[in-house]
Amino acid sequence: MRFKDRLDAARMLAQALEKYSGMHPLVLAIPRGAVPMGSLIATALDGQLDVVLVRKLGAPFNPELAVGSVEEGGWTYIAPYAARIGADTTYLEQESTEQMEVIRRRRALYTPNRGPYDVEGRIVIVVDDGLATGASMKAALHAIRQRHPQRLICAVPVAAPDSLEDIRPLADEVVCLYAPKGFHAVGMYYADFPQVEDAEVRAALGTTSHTERRAG
Repeated sequence: MRFKDRLDAARMLAQALEKYSGMHPLVLAIPRGAVPMGSLIATALDGQLDVVLVRKLGAPFNPELAVGSVEEGGWTYIAPYAARIGADTTYLEQESTEQMEVIRRRRALYTPNRGPYDVEGRIVIVVDDGLATGASMKAALHAIRQRHPQRLICAVPVAAPDSLEDIRPLADEVVCLYAPKGFHAVGMYYADFPQVEDAEVRAALGTTSHTERRAG
């Protein structure tokens, strides 16, 4: 199974989530790639869009390899293999501090006039464009659960089967369109998988400036 692009995947996810239409769900997208997807899903379900700000903690000398993740509220997930590849306590504390600073900058950029929306008592759908290690989704779901949503749903187009199973206990429902046994990188399951820029995130959230609108 291969999606044309993120919006093609989002349309399929919106169909799979159709039972929540009219319940005004809060769709929380993990930036940056999932934000255009979250926007489409929120519109299709007559819901509300926000971002859940999570940053992966990169491994020493290999920042693309996640050894954990941290969420905006400070909740941190550390992978069981982190210490084996050199991510000791001192390293993880420093990496967490650096990523929390990135999160603070992104919140100020993406929603400059407010903090995150309150999730208490709401149907919350957390969207990402795919799960590889699942580290970011784990941190997001753990953190959101502490804020007492009515129902917590994880929605992704594609996932590594092992990561998907790790995620299931953290959500009330998991919606995944494709979990191939021979999973490779998320981008391989999209014909078109460009980088999403900050301006696109701000446009989806309705915080684009007049200058950015004219430029677009």
